[in-house]
Amino acid sequence: MLKIKRLYTFIIQTFLPVFAMTFAICLFIVLMQFLWRYVEDLVGKGLDISVLGELFLYAAFNLTPMALPLSLLLASLMAFGNLGERLELLAIKASGVSLLKAMKPLIILVAFVCIGAFFFQNEAMPRIQVKLRALLYSIKQKSPELDIPEGSFYSDIPNYSLYVKKKDRDTKMLHDVIIYDTSKGFDNMAVITCDSATMEVSEDKSFLLLKLLKGQQFSNFRQADINSTSPTRRSSEFVPYSREDFAKKEVIIPFNTGFDRMDESNLDGTQISKNITQLGRSIDSMSVRLDSVNVQDRKIIGKHTYLTYRISEPYLKKDTLAQKSGLKVKAEIGKIDFDSLVHSFSKDEMIQYLGTAASEAENSRFNILETTQKVSLQKNIRFHKVEWHRKFTLSFACLIFFFIGAPLGAIIRKGGLGMPVVVSVALFIVYYIIDNIGYKMARDGVWESWQGMWLSSFALFPLGVFLTYKAMNDSALFNAEAYGNFFRKLLGLSKKKIYETNESVDETLVPPLSTLNADPEVVATLESRNVETLKDVIKNHEEYGYGTDTIQVVLSILKEKGASFFDIKIRNLDFQEAQNIYKSFFKSFKFASIFYIVGLLFLVVQRIAGLDAELFGTIALLGYIIFYIRTFICYFDFYRCIDKKPKKNIVIVTILAFVCICAFYRYFKRRMDKDLDNIKQ
Repeated sequence: MLKIKRLYTFIIQTFLPVFAMTFAICLFIVLMQFLWRYVEDLVGKGLDISVLGELFLYAAFNLTPMALPLSLLLASLMAFGNLGERLELLAIKASGVSLLKAMKPLIILVAFVCIGAFFFQNEAMPRIQVKLRALLYSIKQKSPELDIPEGSFYSDIPNYSLYVKKKDRDTKMLHDVIIYDTSKGFDNMAVITCDSATMEVSEDKSFLLLKLLKGQQFSNFRQADINSTSPTRRSSEFVPYSREDFAKKEVIIPFNTGFDRMDESNLDGTQISKNITQLGRSIDSMSVRLDSVNVQDRKIIGKHTYLTYRISEPYLKKDTLAQKSGLKVKAEIGKIDFDSLVHSFSKDEMIQYLGTAASEAENSRFNILETTQKVSLQKNIRFHKVEWHRKFTLSFACLIFFFIGAPLGAIIRKGGLGMPVVVSVALFIVYYIIDNIGYKMARDGVWESWQGMWLSSFALFPLGVFLTYKAMNDSALFNAEAYGNFFRKLLGLSKKKIYETNESVDETLVPPLSTLNADPEVVATLESRNVETLKDVIKNHEEYGYGTDTIQVVLSILKEKGASFFDIKIRNLDFQEAQNIYKSFFKSFKFASIFYIVGLLFLVVQRIAGLDAELFGTIALLGYIIFYIRTFICYFDFYRCIDKKPKKNIVIVTILAFVCICAFYRYFKRRMDKDLDNIKQ
């Protein structure tokens, strides 16, 4: 009997409810987007609940390929984020189970989901898309529900315009009715007015029956002479009309208010109604037809385009005479100086020859290609190839999104619907944009079909591999200090130092471990070590791969273990380190000012003297930006060093200093000198 490990059961039980919830939410969101897209075609049609329910059911199945990858991304991110936030993932790793091994049951589960998604795309989607499009077309073709307003003309009935002054809701009677009938043409228009009327719909819902009471009908007796070119004649000619008074009259107006379903067989030949096998056969047959069209085009090109003088009458006569006389016609090969040939013609002759050439080229263009047939055939082949590749891209996208979401959740360790939703939506928007770009490129023939349809997968696959690698190696992907140290090294700054001078540690100043916002995995690793190892970590934290912020965590752990702090010497941040940062700040400030002045000089020289100094100006600008950034990194390090916040207006000052850094030298020097003197005392 197959036994599943309890850990695997726990992980699957954690993942499945979240996946079911996220899939329902994502499907509901995309279904609402579908509703807003077609709301104008649905409102006012008087559709039955069964028809609307059928439409939304088909739409939900049709939108599953869009909701499934997003739900897998969100569910995997939330599931592993919850495990990390509750320290369950930490316990799993501490027991010797790697992240990839913990993901094993979900990898198998997602693999089955991908296989099911493939068969859904291949077998179910062709039928669903045919039914959905046929139903949508039928709804669009349905006439709107008849609802004649009061006091305005109603023109939704073809060839008729109705005006009703007042409607009686109880008796269904229409009062003061005017009907304009243009069914026989505008020149033979009939106008009917009556005091009251009733309206009924025929049993087959294809006609409206109007019963008019006490009214008159006016209609043209014959059509006016619209061919007359004389405005005076047309305006003065009398057009006879007829007038009819009636006490009761019935008018039948063709107006189909029923719901007629489109025949689904009309869509059977399109690419949306075919599976992979049928698409492959259609592509092969259309490719054969396209090849035959291309062969015919080549024959036409050879006949009408290349060496057209050979089919001209003088050339044919010359060739015939030569053959009759038994002479061999030798081709005269020689060099032609086209420039001298062109200049030998007059201006009028050149215009004539160019016009003739353009006319022949235009005629050849129509003779060469069977434009309509060939373009339509090429477009149809592209559509079939796009649909063929679409059968596979959904399954692969599900797999990619799982390998993005699960490692990302393990890294950020945030569950719930907060951060995971933001990250998932951002990634899915990127995927959706790339996928649409690739689809349109493939559809329009700009790229090959496989290139366009697999573009999104090619773009996100490296991200999934990268995140999985980082999560397996417990990399601090979102550690701000690590990125800060990288940019410091890039800009030539030393790593941020917190401890400088040798001083004994005051045990009373060490905070409890519970008050620190430390990485749980780092805390668990450090707590498992003995006191001597922890003291060694304080002295050689860089060799152990820990940042300087870890020293505070180690001190708190040592305090909880009851260790002695007498032999612990920590280099504490003080005046000397602040003074070093102070010097680095003004050194960078001076270099930034020099590049700023040099850049201005090159700009003035270029404007006044007109010399080409663009390259030197660009170099000066890049140098200024680098030292400007370096300057303000030192500035913030200085205030972090002395444990003091910069002034509140520092953001405005930073922006203004970029425009003219030289003007702020005394401002920064006065403030930093004052703060440096305070810590010196």
